[in-house]
Amino acid sequence: METVIPNRLSTLGHPQRLALFRLLVRRYPDCVPATELAQALGLKPNTLSTYVNALMQAGLISQERIGTSLRYAIDMDATRETIDYLLHDCCRGRPEICAPNAYSAIHGDIQIADRKFIVLFICTGNSARSIFAESILRDLAGDRFIAYSAGTKPRSELNSFALEVLEQKGHDVSVLRSKNISEFQGADAPNFDFVFTVCNQAANEECPSWSGQPISGHWGLPDPVKVDGSDAEKSLAFHQTYGALRNRMIAFLALPLASLDRLSLQKAVDAIGQSTDKGPQI
Repeated sequence: METVIPNRLSTLGHPQRLALFRLLVRRYPDCVPATELAQALGLKPNTLSTYVNALMQAGLISQERIGTSLRYAIDMDATRETIDYLLHDCCRGRPEICAPNAYSAIHGDIQIADRKFIVLFICTGNSARSIFAESILRDLAGDRFIAYSAGTKPRSELNSFALEVLEQKGHDVSVLRSKNISEFQGADAPNFDFVFTVCNQAANEECPSWSGQPISGHWGLPDPVKVDGSDAEKSLAFHQTYGALRNRMIAFLALPLASLDRLSLQKAVDAIGQSTDKGPQI
């Protein structure tokens, strides 16, 4: 361990290797294709290969081959081991002193007071997937949750196929609009209990700092907007995306919030995101 930890820290000392590591942390527990990593970080394939090999040799990430695709995931055990090593003898053996200011929020339990939980769904365009999620949770949850959605680069209009699906399912689309994530980052923004990304591109971007340290999860689904074909084929893709999100929302609403501590709730949220119901095939 005396050589392993310094090697890991040295590996993370390179800005682009650190950026790759942080991206994979944001996507945990996903295994992310190399092509997606290269695109998200603006790296050439051979440069990415150099960086992932260094992180793998340091034991910080793992590699998996699926067909012809190489995929990478963070090794969370090694990451925790590294952080534990740094804090073990810190502050005279009192790591809570050295912990970030958000330590108490991160390690505390969700407060199950008689109140509504506030949820934000994030995508890039805020025109389909995140709008679906907002609408589904609002209608399924009743008085238990308040749902919002936003985009990191929102489109000016909501997708017409998405609106058609929502209307067919009986949702009120008059309350919907495309919103920028900046609306929810000001001093008067809601304090979210849960923040979910529903597309990979949004999850790959730098995470904003959310007050209160909400439970976060990645429920990525393929973008139905990118489906080629006839209008009927495109409509089917939107229906499949809607169905996949609705199934995840039902699973989320079934969680026994009052009996789960924060870590157990985070694992449950991650498990929902790993559902085999992945929506349309693109």
